[in-house]
Amino acid sequence: MLQTLLLMGLALLSCLSCNNAADKTNFVTCGSILKLLNSDYAYRLHSHDVKYGSGSGQQSVTGVEQKEDVNSHWVVKAQTNKLCERGEPIACGSTIRLEHLTTKKNLHSHHFSSPLSGEQEVSAYGEAGLGDTGDHWEVVCSNDSWMRDAHVRFRHVDTGAYLGMSGRSYGRPISGQMEIVGLHNPQHGTRWTPSEGLYIVPKEKEPTHEASTHTEL
Repeated sequence: MLQTLLLMGLALLSCLSCNNAADKTNFVTCGSILKLLNSDYAYRLHSHDVKYGSGSGQQSVTGVEQKEDVNSHWVVKAQTNKLCERGEPIACGSTIRLEHLTTKKNLHSHHFSSPLSGEQEVSAYGEAGLGDTGDHWEVVCSNDSWMRDAHVRFRHVDTGAYLGMSGRSYGRPISGQMEIVGLHNPQHGTRWTPSEGLYIVPKEKEPTHEASTHTEL
């Protein structure tokens, strides 16, 4: 009887340990490199060294359907002049920047009209990860922290617009890519979910090494 109770206790502790480990890997954290999937259109947030031919003339931001495109990686950072510890979970309601991994420009918005729908333009801006307050986005979610398996919205701090997709597609030279815009209501096209990436795992109080978890990049 005693042996049975001991085995049950060990099994329970093991289960709790597994659950805690799973909980730690479910956060989106500072320093993580990820792709953002639009939950309504199933396109990933994307940028490239192609400038808008109208509006601000800054580097364009689009949506792509291809899962494997390397130009869809974004680094999660703190707002300008703030620091966050690598592996620190991103709290709902906090202000972040998203830096395009390939070009080192930040996801940005401002009062220019987008080229296809005339909504608010979204661009990539800055040099070597440095830009201005137009790079600030509030993480709008319903949990305490941004979770990898939950929908979130991104509200542009300067203008109040929500990062979204207009549903319109570009022609050449970026045929098939969709327009990314700022929308003034949390409507269809403004929900996002983290997808593929390299996620930094939150550190223990006395860490022995930095850990990370990733899905296929």
